[in-house]
Amino acid sequence: MNRRERQNAILRLVRDRALSTQAELVQALRDEGHEVVQTTVSRDVTELGLVKVRAPSGRLIYAAAGTGDADRLRAIGAAMRRYATGVEAANSGLVVVTTPSGYASALAQAIDEGRHPGIAGTIAGDNTIFLAPRDGTSPDDLSSELGAHLGPAAVA
Repeated sequence: MNRRERQNAILRLVRDRALSTQAELVQALRDEGHEVVQTTVSRDVTELGLVKVRAPSGRLIYAAAGTGDADRLRAIGAAMRRYATGVEAANSGLVVVTTPSGYASALAQAIDEGRHPGIAGTIAGDNTIFLAPRDGTSPDDLSSELGAHLGPAAVA
């Protein structure tokens, strides 16, 4: 099997099955008669740009890039509801999200993994996260969007 055939098989498998790890992906390929090693599959996952999305079961599974964008954004919303206590657009062009002590890192990780199209990155402290909006995304709009998950009292 050449690289192209293997990568097509990987795309088909992640579309048809809930595969969470590279080991599961290797086993699925082997079950179909393809001799592969984990390092090759790891390279393929990177080259294909596979992402992890949350399945209805709550488990993170592989998907092709662009698949499950709505699921990733829902996951960010769920994390905001779970961890955030407030959202505010700052004059610096950043968005500040507050959490109870100790929860900022978990929320920042969920935001980063969710790959929100309007967020370039996060910096987390103990109870505060700075969000850097991407070019073309206003801090006020981003603050309003994220704050909508918390209700009107949490947006400054």
